[in-house]
Amino acid sequence: MSNDHYFSADPAAPATRVQVSFTAAGRELELTASAGVFSASRLDPGTAVLLRKAPLPRRAGTLLDLGCGYGPIAATLAVSAPDATVYAVDVNGRALDLVRENAARIGAADRVVPATPDQVPADVRFDEIWSNPPIRIGKPALHELLETWLPRLAPGGVAWLVVSRNLGADSLAGWLTERGYAVDRHASQKGYRVLSVSHRADAQES
Repeated sequence: MSNDHYFSADPAAPATRVQVSFTAAGRELELTASAGVFSASRLDPGTAVLLRKAPLPRRAGTLLDLGCGYGPIAATLAVSAPDATVYAVDVNGRALDLVRENAARIGAADRVVPATPDQVPADVRFDEIWSNPPIRIGKPALHELLETWLPRLAPGGVAWLVVSRNLGADSLAGWLTERGYAVDRHASQKGYRVLSVSHRADAQES
């Protein structure tokens, strides 16, 4: 078995392309995925729960799909909020190439910004962060990832995360609360929890 992972910067697996179709934001989407990219053969069940249960944005703003893979979340956000800019961030170069291709396919090439983490300007703040985070990178790396990006929520912003209950959704919610975030278990379905995360002061003021 290969040691290659979907969170590798340069996947070694051959780029075997597949088409993934799903309905989101009232539209049938058909995107191109590939081996060496997260959930290459289908819409990941956790991502499906996130897109079904969290309220999709409709207004202009700056959005982030963190750990975007081939871009099903980014594409959905771009369709749902046609005046928003969507950053699609991943370390996987093949994934970012697919996001670029898929954004053009849905007519959103000018609004979806595929980027590695260090390509996102430091002063950009996000009205919403959406993520099916890469739990399997391990808890220390996951915590570092969230500690890097959650502070970049704009005032009043919210992050929507989906995590399997069996892979530590509740312990992650507890850790985020300890770090001073307001965390709500927004929904549960098919073994997944959808968490909303915001700055505590924002939650108190709302």
